Amino acid sequence: MNNCLKCRALVISLLILNVFQVSVASVVSIGDFNKDFFVMWAPDHVNTSSNGRERSLKLDQVSGSGFASTQMFLFGQIDMQIKLVPGNSAGTVLAYYLASDQPNRDEIDFEFLGNVSGQPYIVQTNIYVDGFDNREERIYLWFDPTEDFHTYSILWNLHQIVFMIDSIPIRLYRNHADKGVAYPRWQPMSIKTSLWNGDSWATRGGLDKIDWSKSPFIASFKNYTIDACVWKGNPRFCRADSSANWWNKRSFSTLTRVQKRWFKWVRKYHMVYDYCQDNQRFQNNLPKECFLPKY
Repeated sequence: MNNCLKCRALVISLLILNVFQVSVASVVSIGDFNKDFFVMWAPDHVNTSSNGRERSLKLDQVSGSGFASTQMFLFGQIDMQIKLVPGNSAGTVLAYYLASDQPNRDEIDFEFLGNVSGQPYIVQTNIYVDGFDNREERIYLWFDPTEDFHTYSILWNLHQIVFMIDSIPIRLYRNHADKGVAYPRWQPMSIKTSLWNGDSWATRGGLDKIDWSKSPFIASFKNYTIDACVWKGNPRFCRADSSANWWNKRSFSTLTRVQKRWFKWVRKYHMVYDYCQDNQRFQNNLPKECFLPKY
């Protein structure tokens, strides 16, 4: 009888352990920069509110600055409210992205390219897979991103990568790995942000340089949400079809009907550059994904 009870207890313990392993693979984090992020460089250029809920990055002639998440993730959704550098921000680059730490790195990038006062902000998105990028797209924002905070999101799952601004999808990158198209699906990534001098290329191809008399340049962050699979060394937890991994569900394998309408609107009225339309750059040999459906 005692042996039977011990066996039953062992079975229950193993079941609980298994549930725990699956459940801890997913995390929802809302809020404290001091707990979820560390300063990558120039701590004297990073300012955090006393309650840890807001953080800003500074760029001047001495240094830029940046911070990164303490955890790494494989799939999920990241939301961050950001207020971009105001005024004449020409030559500055604010990067908000996911990146692995491998030499053949994967990245999913938002890059906000500074502008001359009065000109619209350009958002560049890019995707690295196994160290290769050349997948840039650019759009003009339809609002002034320096007046208030807006939410910039990345949904990354087994099916697709969706870049969103205030829940409006601005870019899709579909998983066509079965057709020979590279897709980031094995390397865990951390969340990173940085503000730096990119005036060799960022504004009008480098024609507009940073006006240092306008410095310091400040970008602000708050109200982030991390709902993603924490990397534990085994990708099966993050790839599993479970209630915790909601992002891998079939309902998130493509855009909704409403999202498709918004996506088409962005492409029609706000697209500035699409690598899939640049035959000259690729010498009339566009990447394979350019001929495959986005959703």
